[in-house]
Amino acid sequence: MAACAHIQLPSAILEGMKKLTTALLAAGLLASASACASPKLTTAETCDRINVVVSSPTGSMGKTGMTKLANAIRPIEAVSSDDLKPALQAILNYADESVKEHPDSTKLEGLKADYQNAGQTYSKFCNPS
Repeated sequence: MAACAHIQLPSAILEGMKKLTTALLAAGLLASASACASPKLTTAETCDRINVVVSSPTGSMGKTGMTKLANAIRPIEAVSSDDLKPALQAILNYADESVKEHPDSTKLEGLKADYQNAGQTYSKFCNPS
């Protein structure tokens, strides 16, 4: 059997291959990262989506209504504008606590003020007078 001969490539070609490999890996990582990143909505776009949610009837605002509200707001909050993100998070915090089988009344009372302020923030940005 004949032994395989090693082919010696010039160092310039090896360096070029290393740079190409590095560039391809970097491009692949960037493409992966950008595919996972969600776009951030503008304040107007966030308001449009919230208006759709609040205009849909959820029945009573008992536990079922609060659960439906929170489930509808959760995906909006994830991509919402910086102006409305804290307000949506306050609504979610209040809704999540209020629908528990045994809500913590002290915690719920503390979240209530933030929930009410969230309504004012919503009105300020989404229903300006």
